[in-house]
Amino acid sequence: MTGAVIEAVVFDWGGTLTPWRPIDYRGEALALASYVEPERVDEVADAVFAAGAQLWARSRDVHRSGTLAELCSLAGIEPTEEAIASYRAFWESATITDPDVRPLWQQLRTAGIKVGVLSNTIWPREWHREFLERDGVLDLVDGDVYTSELEWTKPDARAFRAALDAVGVTDPERAVYVGDRLFEDVWGPARLGMRTIWVPHSDIPDDQRGHSQGEPDAVVHRLCEIPAALASWTAAAG
Repeated sequence: MTGAVIEAVVFDWGGTLTPWRPIDYRGEALALASYVEPERVDEVADAVFAAGAQLWARSRDVHRSGTLAELCSLAGIEPTEEAIASYRAFWESATITDPDVRPLWQQLRTAGIKVGVLSNTIWPREWHREFLERDGVLDLVDGDVYTSELEWTKPDARAFRAALDAVGVTDPERAVYVGDRLFEDVWGPARLGMRTIWVPHSDIPDDQRGHSQGEPDAVVHRLCEIPAALASWTAAAG
């Protein structure tokens, strides 16, 4: 890597800014289906589960994004407000921001480094911002991008370009990406020229692993270790 000054650090959300949680995707489907057609709950849950698997595979294989509305459309359902509330409640425990995040982001911004978020997600932007605001860190975000608003998902370079635009960085070599997945969060941004930091605490399901595993520029086991990694690059640059 070059000795370019670091202008921004962009973070993955699920499994990086939030601690990893194993997810019962059948339970996710039931949470939505139970308030759609209770008399056909198992049949509807099967359809939701299949639709979710289709969106995961599309993101993995051709890096096309999706939305919660598309999930419901693929499953052939029209969700009620109760169904959406049940679905969101199912995920609530997986949305809690790591306590290291606020002091880390404060330290980065004090050093003049912008903070960004780029998440592969089918959820609306407002959900993610509500989670970040609830946990007292939204005010430290300089730019955030959610693939439910884009045509592409990570590891497509265009998703990372959108994140760099959001934080006002034009040169990828002046930005760092932090994430828990070697395919989306290391292999993807590295191809664009970004430095990468891997947080290896997530048990990624086999069917969500991509065709390539990237080699990170640094590995940290807690987010609070990131400033030391950045400092080592600065020192190496002379």
